Amino acid sequence: MERVTITGGAGFLELNTGGRVELPQSLRIALATGQLRRPLADTLRAVLALLVDGDYRVNGPERLTEAAALVPATEWPEHDHARVTYYRAAIRSGHLPVAIVLSGARALLLDGHHKITAYRAEGVPASVVRISAAQPEYSDS
Repeated sequence: MERVTITGGAGFLELNTGGRVELPQSLRIALATGQLRRPLADTLRAVLALLVDGDYRVNGPERLTEAAALVPATEWPEHDHARVTYYRAAIRSGHLPVAIVLSGARALLLDGHHKITAYRAEGVPASVVRISAAQPEYSDS
């Protein structure tokens, strides 16, 4: 688990504008191949910048067993069959494409709609990076 503090965040996700944000190509490739570099906070900088200021935890990649409970950040896209087929083949060959989930009362799928579709079709728990608000640390002093 990594802790990260966001300052100067855009708050885009909180506004729920319905707009679509294009992630940098290097991040899209890393997520598609499952080749995420550490620290995750540096790798996911473009996503984290969309959050409101605050303290967060970044975990993963980890297996998501409750994929059915995901709430998409945008409508589930029309299936790009070629993209889903690509991810299904990658999963069958042992690669783990990574989706990004923002934890809260319900898990919000930020990126990876086609990946989740492919994982579901293959009957395999999805590989995700989970971003969640950090709980304040209390001391008994």
